[in-house]
Amino acid sequence: MPDAAQTKPGDALVIVPCGSAKLWDRQPEAGPTPARDAYTGYPFRVNRAYAERFGASWLILSAKYGFIAPDFIIPGPYDVSFNRRASGPIATEELRCQAREQRLDRWPVVVALGGRRYREAVAAAFAGTGAAIVFPFAGLPLGRMIRATREAIERGQPGFPT
Repeated sequence: MPDAAQTKPGDALVIVPCGSAKLWDRQPEAGPTPARDAYTGYPFRVNRAYAERFGASWLILSAKYGFIAPDFIIPGPYDVSFNRRASGPIATEELRCQAREQRLDRWPVVVALGGRRYREAVAAAFAGTGAAIVFPFAGLPLGRMIRATREAIERGQPGFPT
């Protein structure tokens, strides 16, 4: 397994959790929208800024669609969350398949942001791939996690060994 301490931030794939706040909440008439613009909540915006600052590439982990590129077109509103199993989130095996099919397992370092359920989904998807999985703000309550992410951006330090 690659050692995260021997990598540069540019070697990392950053995975950002989607978010419950979506464009259609404020603009119900909005049609299909790129994922980068579909999620509108403050946590998503801060995590996106982190990903754009420190990642060589970044993806969004959608509880409905799985690992999606920022330009992936989301057809319309949905309400699926890893925090609510009854909402029907994507299965772990499908995430593993996506990681293989999209060649995400080629990244030496995968930085995952977000809450516990999203971190668990990333860890399960990349299990056995050899990628060093990093959760720089794990264990912090949401408000402190967002603050730590914002401070990392401001300092220019990603919050994991580089």
